[in-house]
Amino acid sequence: MGADVTAGRTEPRGEATIGFWATFAIGVGGMVGGGIFAVLGLAVSYAKGGTPIAFGLAGCVALATAYSYARLSVRFPSQGGTVEFINQAFGSGWLTGGVNVLLWLSYAVMLALYAHAFGSYAASFLADPFGLWRHAFTSGVVILLTGLNLFGARIVGRAEEWIVGIKLSILIFFVVAGVASIHPERLAAGSWAAPLPLVAGGMLIFLAYEGFELIANAAADVRRPERTIPRALFSSVLFVIALYVSVAIVAVGALPVAQIVEAKDYALAVAARPFLGALGFSLIAVAAMLSTGSAVNATLYGASRITYILAKEGELPVELERKIWNRPAEGLLLTSALTLVLANTLDISRISMIGSAGFLFIFIIVNLANVRLHRDTHARSWISQIGVTLSLAALIVLVEQSVRTNPWNLAVLGGLVGLAFAIEALYRRFSARRGGREVLTTSARSPKER
Repeated sequence: MGADVTAGRTEPRGEATIGFWATFAIGVGGMVGGGIFAVLGLAVSYAKGGTPIAFGLAGCVALATAYSYARLSVRFPSQGGTVEFINQAFGSGWLTGGVNVLLWLSYAVMLALYAHAFGSYAASFLADPFGLWRHAFTSGVVILLTGLNLFGARIVGRAEEWIVGIKLSILIFFVVAGVASIHPERLAAGSWAAPLPLVAGGMLIFLAYEGFELIANAAADVRRPERTIPRALFSSVLFVIALYVSVAIVAVGALPVAQIVEAKDYALAVAARPFLGALGFSLIAVAAMLSTGSAVNATLYGASRITYILAKEGELPVELERKIWNRPAEGLLLTSALTLVLANTLDISRISMIGSAGFLFIFIIVNLANVRLHRDTHARSWISQIGVTLSLAALIVLVEQSVRTNPWNLAVLGGLVGLAFAIEALYRRFSARRGGREVLTTSARSPKER
C-alpha cells in the first residue's frame, strides 16, 4: 500500500479455513448486529406505512455495493478490507488518508447507535422520565465491553456465533408469530409517506445494512475465495433484506404508526405487544440488549483494528500501532472515548443520519475504486458505476431531507467529515511519516481467534 502501490501486490494468504456458511454468517452477523432494533422506529417516523419499502430500497443500495466488495476482496484479500481497497485504487495520500479516517469515525458513530439502543431498551424496564438510566446503561455497556476487549475478548468472541443465532431466531419468531396480527390497511399505499420522506427514511436507516463488508476483512482466510466470497456477500445481503422487510411488515401491520413513533427508541419491543403481550415486550427487549451489546463488542474490536491498520499505513500516529496484551489498546480506548461522547450527546435520529451518510460516502469511494481497478479485479465496471450512482443518489436524498427537517444534522455531519480530513492533514503536516510505511502480513482472524 502507499503511493508506490502496485496492482499486482496482494497480502500473503493465511491458512484458508473459512467456508461458505461461516463467511455467510460473518456478513449476516455484521448486518443484524443491532441496527434493526435501533432504527425501526426512526424508519417508521419517516416512511409511515411504507417502511417495508424503505428497508427494501436501502437494501438495494447495499446489494449494488456488494458487487464491488466481492471483486475487490477476491483480488486483494487483506485484513485491511476497505482501507486496502481505497489505497490500492488511489494510493496513500491526504485524500485517501482522510477517507480512511472517516471510515474509523463512522464506526464510532455506529458504536454510538448500538450503545444508545442498548441504553434505551435497558431503561424501558424502569421509570426513566429524565433519561438518566438510559445514559447510565449507554455508558456502562461501552465501558464494560471496552474492558472485556482489553482483558477477555477471547471469551466474548467465542459467544458471538451463539449470539448471532439467538437474535436471528428471535427475529424470525417475531415475524412468524406476528403474521396473523397484521392489519393490511396499515400497509396500503394510502398509508405511505410522500416519495421523498419515504426514500429518505430508507437512507436514514441505511446503516442497518452496514456490516456485510466485514466479509472483506476475512477474505485471506476464505476457502475458494473466487467462488465463496461473491456467493456469501450477495446471499447475506439478500437474506437480511428479506428479514428486515418482513420485520417491518409485521411491526407496521400489527401496531399503529403513532404508537411505534412514540416509542421509537425501543419500537420493536413495543411492536411485539399486540400479539405476544408483556412477555413479548420483555423477550424482544432482552434480545435487543443482547444483540446491541454483542454489536458494541464486535465493532469496538473492529474499529480498534482500523486505527492499528491506519497507523501501520502511516496515516495515523505510530502510537496507535502499539499493542498491549496483544491488542491495539490505545486505538480501542480512543474509539471508546469518542463513542461515549457521541452516544451521550446526540439523539438517535442524528446518530443514524451521520452514520448512514458516512457509510454511503465510503461506499461511493469503494465503488469508484472498483471502477478504477476493474481490469485487475476482472469486474464489469458498469455494475460498480450503478453502485456509485445509487449510493450518491441516496446520499443526496438524505442530505436534502435533512435540510428540510433538521439542518443541524448537516452541521454535525460536516463537522465529522471536516474532522477526518483535518486529522489527516495535521498529522501529515507535523509528522515525517507519509504513508506506505509497512505492508500488512497478518491474515484476518475469526472472532474465535481473538
